[in-house]
Amino acid sequence: MAVSLTNVWKTYGEGATAVHALAGIDAEIPSGEFTVILGPSGSGKTTMLNLIGGIDDVTAGDLVVEDTKLVGLSADERIAFRRTTVGFVFQFFNLIPTLTAAENVELVANLTMRDGADRARQVLDQVGLGDRLDHFPAMLSGGEQQRVAIARALAKSPPLLLCDEPTGELDFETGRLILGLLRRLNRQAGQTVLLVTHNAAIGEMADRVIRLRSGAIVEDRQNPHPIEAEELIW
Repeated sequence: MAVSLTNVWKTYGEGATAVHALAGIDAEIPSGEFTVILGPSGSGKTTMLNLIGGIDDVTAGDLVVEDTKLVGLSADERIAFRRTTVGFVFQFFNLIPTLTAAENVELVANLTMRDGADRARQVLDQVGLGDRLDHFPAMLSGGEQQRVAIARALAKSPPLLLCDEPTGELDFETGRLILGLLRRLNRQAGQTVLLVTHNAAIGEMADRVIRLRSGAIVEDRQNPHPIEAEELIW
């Protein structure tokens, strides 16, 4: 099991002003699954992703990711977990503008391996940017920048890839290309992918759909017939 959440709560504030971003959610996500987490703004989907990624702490409940129990980890242990286990892809690409595509990826690869430069070239080629190694972010299209961000997430070969609205800043056609790339990586490498979005149509390509509303899971279903990203329409 890649991810297991048992009665997980995330609360901000105390007393009468407390806000329950997540209210006792339960979910089990198998390794190698492509899961889409749906919900409107404020539903708790990004909070759920941040807890799974070790960015934030659980208020109550149990959370196990790739056999690591996250509840009770120290700050240093949480950093080590993120470094070895999780790759993040965000809506905003967060590339360093003064570094080339290869250097942006190498920066992350060097955290876990010696041959960071070789790994950077390898993953950039994997996402179709082998001819853009020396380009700076400003020289790349939005879709190319997101592919660099995906390559950066893949650089340390994480078993879990967490994607928060990865197509939010992209046009329709480019968004479908990015979703197709993520799906292909999931199938080829067997990585577990959790993708957060408010766009219900994207759920049609997932193995599983989890829908959140007001901090609670209101739907958790397998998709018996996922379609290809190229077939998506919204």
